[in-house]
Amino acid sequence: MKRGICILGATGSIGQNTLDVVARHPDRFRVVALTANQREEEMAALCRRYRPKLAVMREESAAKRLRQSLADLPEITVAGGAEALQAAAVDPEVDEVMAAIVGAAGLLPTLAAVRAGKKIYLANKECLVMAGSLFMEEVRRHQVQLLPIDSEHNAIFQCFGDERGVRRIILTASGGPFRQYPLEKLGEVTPAQACAHPNWVMGQKISVDSATMMNKGLEVIEARWLFDLPVDRIRVLIHPQSIIHSMVEYLDGSVLAQLGNPDMRTPIAHALAYPERIDSGVHSLDLTHCQALEFEEPDFGRFPCLALAFDALAGGTAATAVLNAANEVAVQAFLDGQLSFTGISRLVSRSLEEYQPSTPQSLEEVMAIDAEARARTRSFLRSGLAA
Repeated sequence: MKRGICILGATGSIGQNTLDVVARHPDRFRVVALTANQREEEMAALCRRYRPKLAVMREESAAKRLRQSLADLPEITVAGGAEALQAAAVDPEVDEVMAAIVGAAGLLPTLAAVRAGKKIYLANKECLVMAGSLFMEEVRRHQVQLLPIDSEHNAIFQCFGDERGVRRIILTASGGPFRQYPLEKLGEVTPAQACAHPNWVMGQKISVDSATMMNKGLEVIEARWLFDLPVDRIRVLIHPQSIIHSMVEYLDGSVLAQLGNPDMRTPIAHALAYPERIDSGVHSLDLTHCQALEFEEPDFGRFPCLALAFDALAGGTAATAVLNAANEVAVQAFLDGQLSFTGISRLVSRSLEEYQPSTPQSLEEVMAIDAEARARTRSFLRSGLAA
């Protein structure tokens, strides 16, 4: 029987790679719902190809334009707004949800899917960065199967056996485009340079996060909740080739690694078919043509955002929620030309120092912390405190 899938964030890189894998296996999957933010032209093309039952745009104005574009396809229901996103995720015909919306906007629809008992493919880090303990409690309460999509977490999942035998997990990171860039010139980096990742093709926000290594910091926080390990059992290693996607070290000295070409279709296909294996469309890894596999410790002086993430994780759920909110504001300011590349870490640091809320006890408190952190960060930005 075909499984109905909802893709939250269909026009992004994860969404498009998911659709590529799904299209290779029409006997297994049926696209029930697609959602996006405001790229209605791309969404219209996807709707014409995959013919979902539902098409949802987070921006109401984009939904109106999409509705006009798809007027000749009345069988596709077009809706707009945050509530419509949640409705798509819990639709009765949806069996599983690819949570690929970037940022805090992905939390509520993903949580709605969890509460509806859907199988979750988690590509949205912010669900666990903002509300780790609360989110995982909901997963346990509703007995939902949660499978990680990030290449690093998926690699760990593939290598992870009995937790009692694990010494630590090792997240690999490419180091991004500025691993060897002159430190004195980082303040002059442009958005175009920051988005030019050497190994992966991603959206702007994630590309900038990879360049600052905040993305790896968010992955450390995510790993803490996914695998229920304290921060002192999570290590980050720079691995420029992006061939080893992550590793698990065991008490007996064994280290298991998952290798593959840097293509997100591999972890997506693994999760979609788990515990089976299906073709992903990814070329086989030819080890005879690989460069030497290099590893190095991350330089916190070069990548202060990674250090901030480790510090926030040690500070608890409230601190990681503030970290995420402040970073989203800072990255957007950088992309808009309002903040320098090195100003990103300074602005996030200032926000963490100035706003230290108590540990949230509910989702409502998480969202309140997120809103307040964004407001404070924007205030610091306007004041020029991170210039």
